[in-house]
Amino acid sequence: MNVVEAKNLVKDYEMNNLVVHALRGINLSFEGGEFAAIAGPSGSGKSTFLHLAGCLDTITSGSLVVGGSDVAAMSKTQLALLRRNSIGFIFQAYNLIPVLSVMENVSFPLTLLGVPKNEARERSRQALKDVGLEGMENRRPKEMSGGQQQRVAIARALVKRPSLILADEPTANLDSKISQEILELMLNLNRKEGTTFIFSTHDKLVMEFARRIVHIRDGQIENEEVKQ
Repeated sequence: MNVVEAKNLVKDYEMNNLVVHALRGINLSFEGGEFAAIAGPSGSGKSTFLHLAGCLDTITSGSLVVGGSDVAAMSKTQLALLRRNSIGFIFQAYNLIPVLSVMENVSFPLTLLGVPKNEARERSRQALKDVGLEGMENRRPKEMSGGQQQRVAIARALVKRPSLILADEPTANLDSKISQEILELMLNLNRKEGTTFIFSTHDKLVMEFARRIVHIRDGQIENEEVKQ
């Protein structure tokens, strides 16, 4: 089953009275359990596709189905529920809440879902253990390295057990050694949980790990490669 399916997907932006064609008729789908990357230079449209797939932005034309739902036919409330219940996000800027502890950052999505406090703490503790941060539950983000903060962001994305995780340039602020560790962690979680991972990237290391790479340029698909 396809987790994300785009047909003739178009996204235009208006900037300074000019129309920017970010995506120009994309046809692209991802099946459940994929570990895939959308690769391309800055401005190619890869992050735009991830934002649309994550229901963070609206499409201009064409169709986009996420988790079996036609996003163009959904209300803002329905889109918010889809994001909250089924999609995890990992950004290059981590987007952690500085005044909260690591445990509180990770459990925050569960609080929004109404998960009982004890269950939320147990699931958050397990998620932190899965990403190698056991014992760091009470630290603040500023007390952690960049690699550790990205692990917290991964734990936060995983804790609600989403069917889809979208990772927008997740290694951009990390050195190669930490990037390798983070990617190995995500690949292991993909194999263990069957969670679909879709990356936007221009990092060759991410492309080495991805089992499928879609190359995009100027809002159009150039080619794609699937590894055996």
